[in-house]
Amino acid sequence: MDAQRIQVAGLKAAQAGPSVIRSVLQLPGEIRFNEDRTAHVVPRVAGVAESVPANLGQNVKKGQLLAVLSSVAVSEQRSELLGAQKRLALARTTYQREKQLWEEKVSAEQDYLQAQQVLREAEIAVSNAQQKLAATGAGAGAGAGLNRFELRAPFDGVIVEKHLSIGEAVQDTTQVFTISDLRSVWAEMRVSAPDLPSVRVGEKATVRATAFESAATGEVSYVGALIGQDTRTAPARITLPNPDGAWRPGLFVNVEVTASSQEAALTVVSTAIQRIENQKTVVFVPVQGGFRAQPVRIGRTDSKNTEILEGLKPGQAYVAEGSFLLKAELGKATAEHAH
Repeated sequence: MDAQRIQVAGLKAAQAGPSVIRSVLQLPGEIRFNEDRTAHVVPRVAGVAESVPANLGQNVKKGQLLAVLSSVAVSEQRSELLGAQKRLALARTTYQREKQLWEEKVSAEQDYLQAQQVLREAEIAVSNAQQKLAATGAGAGAGAGLNRFELRAPFDGVIVEKHLSIGEAVQDTTQVFTISDLRSVWAEMRVSAPDLPSVRVGEKATVRATAFESAATGEVSYVGALIGQDTRTAPARITLPNPDGAWRPGLFVNVEVTASSQEAALTVVSTAIQRIENQKTVVFVPVQGGFRAQPVRIGRTDSKNTEILEGLKPGQAYVAEGSFLLKAELGKATAEHAH
């Protein structure tokens, strides 16, 4: 191969030297919702849906209106609050009057103390009614119908399930929406007992999609403490950032976890290794006027580097990129020589 063709082919050289060889554990997995950021929304009150502006697949913000219900329970609670507030106003007026009369020595202290007790009880009744409404998320409902209940999104996310239509009656425990924050997802997998020591919480892991060319890095966030009796595996998961939404729940993936890292005294990049003539392993090295296929004996390997046990010296130059073109040239030369 002449100098011009070498330049066009984009061959690049490197020097053999030490590097770290990583043993990688590969596990099949599946993308799932991040359950820490997934809410199964229930209305907390029984009612009938008057309007449902939220749609399946819609992005929603925290506090955004999902549905409006007509609820008898909410109407009763708001009526209770209004009655308690009116009784409190009356009790406060009575207390102020009795206090003034007692201070002016016009009425007995017993009347003043009784008015004070009624005021305290009225305050407690208002507080209790307010807490009941707060527990359902209904609010006092000023300016709206007493029976109106607004169901709102608990946080930013995507509506991934919807089980509510206009006119539909629901109970206080009915799951009407599922909202998930898809900016973070889980890659879940099963780990066999012999591999468990290699999968540790906090370890970095690479997740690769099986359906398309995409990879991302996350951290092991959970490793199960128990091994399943039937599967003899333990569950584990990777928390994966998903800002672009490319990692969709249900997607099958391969998870790569570094099982061990060991220093190797002499290595080349793995793409430099070629097999020729009955699978003989070679590395192409530059010589006067071209390149030579240098036989080597290899040891440990990973996706980036391969250990060289024999055939190269430390610091020796070799072809790191484009060696497959040299292999093709060598094959042509061998074929021509045979003819």
